[in-house]
Amino acid sequence: MREITLIFLIIFVNTIFLLFAINGLSIHAQEALIYFEGVGFLHVITHFFTSVLGQNDFALRLPFLLLHVGSLVLLYKIAKPLLKHKIDRVVSVGIYALLPGVNSAALLVDPAGIVIFVTLLFVYLYMQCFYKSAFTVLVATLFIDNAFAILYLSLFFYAIHKREKPLIFLSLTLFTLCMYAYGFDTGGKPKGYFLDTLGVYAAIFSPLLFLYFIYALYRILIKEEKNLLWFISFSALLLSLLLSFRQKLHIEEFAPFVVLAIPLMVRVFYNSFRVRLPIHRRYHKILFIVIFSSLAFNFALSVFNKPLYGFVQDPKKHFSYDYHIAKDLAQKLKDNNINYITTSDDALQLRLKFYGIKSGNAYKLTSYPMYKKEQKTFKITYAGVLVKTFYLY
Repeated sequence: MREITLIFLIIFVNTIFLLFAINGLSIHAQEALIYFEGVGFLHVITHFFTSVLGQNDFALRLPFLLLHVGSLVLLYKIAKPLLKHKIDRVVSVGIYALLPGVNSAALLVDPAGIVIFVTLLFVYLYMQCFYKSAFTVLVATLFIDNAFAILYLSLFFYAIHKREKPLIFLSLTLFTLCMYAYGFDTGGKPKGYFLDTLGVYAAIFSPLLFLYFIYALYRILIKEEKNLLWFISFSALLLSLLLSFRQKLHIEEFAPFVVLAIPLMVRVFYNSFRVRLPIHRRYHKILFIVIFSSLAFNFALSVFNKPLYGFVQDPKKHFSYDYHIAKDLAQKLKDNNINYITTSDDALQLRLKFYGIKSGNAYKLTSYPMYKKEQKTFKITYAGVLVKTFYLY
């Protein structure tokens, strides 16, 4: 099968699964806050799509899914000059498409998807020697999100290594402006969160893949040529680990830059694989099968996650609990011709507002029984498991 056909198939299948996942999600409280009360780039882009396609989950999450598809295409374009063999490029895109953290960025109202796409766009333009376009994109990032400060710092180190004076000046200027405009959070009591940070990265990659990823970055550090992708990924990872010794970090600000080195990890793996005789490749094959199978399994669980309620004692422990319930509750209210409710849960009130259930005094909705007889009881169940009960007065 042709390389481009395989790449298209990976993107198509990944997109279909993510569309199915969107159908099972409800708006999160933080997403509702961004949508109704935000003022930044996320607020603007989500309102644009919902104004065109209607106020629903598909329209809310479509821009991030499109950015994800664009990122897959850009990653393939970037991998072509880095990886000589077609299968290496296909595997790079396949692994990237299965990463739990990457798929979360493709579904959630979060800057991570935008950061990944714009960074890959800059890297592609810079690698193709379209310097004016690349620098234009880089300057534009200053107005998108403060997480790009990590990119500026990475580019500064890369530019010093390569002795590229224009990039040294631009990256240092942008980093200074970013610190001036957004600042840097150093608040809180100094406390070590190193193990917590490693745990989050293990969840973003999957544990085995993350271990090999660290090995690949280290091997490149001591033995191989260090290119732009490596500097971005290694600098973001090292900076996050160093800072985690003192304070708890927002890993979602660092992770979008760390995951970009997947093609380099694949190159390290296949270089090690191919220098061995076929009879000595057994352990590499086992490692690949185990890692790829675990990624595929985790991806399937993230998409078809509601049956997992049957395996947890407390529904609130389900990893997607905060992205469930609201849409189903709103539909039950509408089925009973109830379009106005009051609840003491402000977050739930805002989430229900997205689905057309407005604030009003006709009915009071609670998640616990009150002293008088309720008018109706709404039970939210998934895969036959009772997840939440609401009482209407």
